[in-house]
Amino acid sequence: MPLVDSHCHLQSEAFDADREAVIGRALDTLEWLVTIGDSLESSRRGVALNRERLYAAVGIHPHHAVQLDDATLDAIRALAGERGVVAVGEIGLDYYYEYSPRASQRIAFERQLALAVDIAMPIIVHCRDAYEDIVPVLDAVHTRLAGGVMHCFSGSPAFAERCLAWGLHVSFAGNVTFKKADDLREAARAVPIDRILVETDSPYLAPQPLRGQRCEPLYVEHTARLLADIKGVPFDEFCARTTANARRVFRVEGPVPAAEGPARA
Repeated sequence: MPLVDSHCHLQSEAFDADREAVIGRALDTLEWLVTIGDSLESSRRGVALNRERLYAAVGIHPHHAVQLDDATLDAIRALAGERGVVAVGEIGLDYYYEYSPRASQRIAFERQLALAVDIAMPIIVHCRDAYEDIVPVLDAVHTRLAGGVMHCFSGSPAFAERCLAWGLHVSFAGNVTFKKADDLREAARAVPIDRILVETDSPYLAPQPLRGQRCEPLYVEHTARLLADIKGVPFDEFCARTTANARRVFRVEGPVPAAEGPARA
């Protein structure tokens, strides 16, 4: 299937019992995957999983923003240079849980944005209930970014338009399939197909009809089928076009030997 899971957390402890089986099922069916770091340790574990068709992103999630000191930022910079690392992320703001103070989140976000600009690497952005505060931050830096993704989109159609103006792609996860997610489906209608990515955010947000189960990358098909219907295009075409989008964002030219890593612009 010409389809990519552009955002999963395969290093999560939820996969400790059967990680290789989960990866095997995914790579038997999907073209490739990106496993995402949310702390220094998870970023390291994600990089350690790198292999052909399995890439990584490295970064400090807003939940862990208080952990971002100079040494941690230097470590993320070093990891970003490892073979198979395709983005800085996930980074951003989360005011829903506020596991880290808002001020710490903003500082960590801005420092990692500066890192991404410095190393010319795309970003993966997390934003939950923080739309007003994220706007001025990205307004100030978007012209210097090497592209990126607003992941697991949960905002309004107007916020989707703002993301597009920043040059970001918009990624939809399983929550767009939930019965009451009419607002997310409306946002998906507003995003051009050449700017859409598809993800699972596994082990979270299993799509309908699997809601409540542990999510895994293979389940991205359910979300892609719903989005293809929303966009009014055949499923195979939707897969091909969104996979082309993912290649463009992450600068992955195609499945390559692990020793070579992904091609970059």
